[in-house]
Amino acid sequence: MTTATRAAVTGIGVIAPTGLGVDTFWTRTLTGGSALGPLTRLGANPYPVRVAGEVRDYVPADHVPSRLLPQTDRMTRFALTAADWAVRDAGLRPGTLAALDMGVITAASSGGFEFGQRELQHLWGQGPGHVSAYMSFAWFYAVNSGQISIRHDMRGPTGVFVTEQAGGLDAVAHARRKVRQGTPFVLTGGLDAPLSPYGIAAQLATGLLSRGDDPAAAYLPFHPDAAGYVPGEGGAILAVEDAAHARDRGARSYGEIAGYGAAFDPRPGSGRPANLARAIENALADAGLGPADIAVVFADAAAVPELDRAEAEAIAAVFGPHGVPVTAPKTATGRIYAGGAPLDLVTALLALRDGAAPPTPNVTAPAAAHRIDLVTGAPRPLTGHAALVVARGLGGFNSAMVVRAPHDDHPHAPEGRQTP
Repeated sequence: MTTATRAAVTGIGVIAPTGLGVDTFWTRTLTGGSALGPLTRLGANPYPVRVAGEVRDYVPADHVPSRLLPQTDRMTRFALTAADWAVRDAGLRPGTLAALDMGVITAASSGGFEFGQRELQHLWGQGPGHVSAYMSFAWFYAVNSGQISIRHDMRGPTGVFVTEQAGGLDAVAHARRKVRQGTPFVLTGGLDAPLSPYGIAAQLATGLLSRGDDPAAAYLPFHPDAAGYVPGEGGAILAVEDAAHARDRGARSYGEIAGYGAAFDPRPGSGRPANLARAIENALADAGLGPADIAVVFADAAAVPELDRAEAEAIAAVFGPHGVPVTAPKTATGRIYAGGAPLDLVTALLALRDGAAPPTPNVTAPAAAHRIDLVTGAPRPLTGHAALVVARGLGGFNSAMVVRAPHDDHPHAPEGRQTP
């Protein structure tokens, strides 16, 4: 038996409604500042969705080369920018690694909806000669991985996960798997930009979107007035690296991807319970940790009463009623499809670094029936070296991930599971 390779997070790039870049995003998240506001990207907005988490201060030409602008959707522009920032943050200089030693594994759920809708309108309104040649790939959910791979000449393991909100964790878990198998450096995470008419129509079909028009009350997970989630856009890219490789080149580590678990819910109407608790237990076992080792849980926070109840029951089943602080900073950004969980991972790593759990904006107190210790109002001091992030995707996907503070900060912590 040998100790598994540790996968360290050495770089982060963030595009979020609450800020561009790690520092701006974290400052606003820690103070509980909300970025929810009127949904403006639809113009006159004929839809019943009135509130969203929009990235309002992003100018594509400031961040993306002009030659790439005609061939990219807003989602991919976010991804390229976040990837650039993650590589720079990791301090990886060009030529340091061979192209085959670097991979790109991302998650996306909406695809390039805005680009695709525009070109379909050109097709039906003006004819096929007016459709961009870039339509062949710009709409595709795998385009972010491809464009990042090309831009940074990363030709190692490459892929994409499409499991809605859970996809952000699934992609990072696969990146860790590839690092453990010998790839020194992988960019991973997820970005989505689903606030186009086509993107909103797809979400409306689920029946889970909030139709409230007050940004302070439209998205209230675990609250008695919960009535659906607010959509958002953005996400994060993380540089995941062999910890020994990172140490040898003098890179800083935000922490470690320590454990991962996934489970699928049974068929609706089967009478069998949801499997989120199993995913959480698997993540803890993979990390070699127990419930008492977790300092804070970052919730999926659907704000749909039956989904909130199922998540609260799963958390209470593993940690005990009110057994661990729970927070949902995404009430400041909206739920961001595949981008939401990577943002939560970033937030968890920063919370461990600074010893503070950010609050759940706009939620004053959870419903008593949920039996969870929700962090509200102000940041809460944290003690401990590990955090849990939970994500669920439409269709029964459940994923959970444990992150741990940098290993050198706590030399007596468990080394993680042992593998052959």
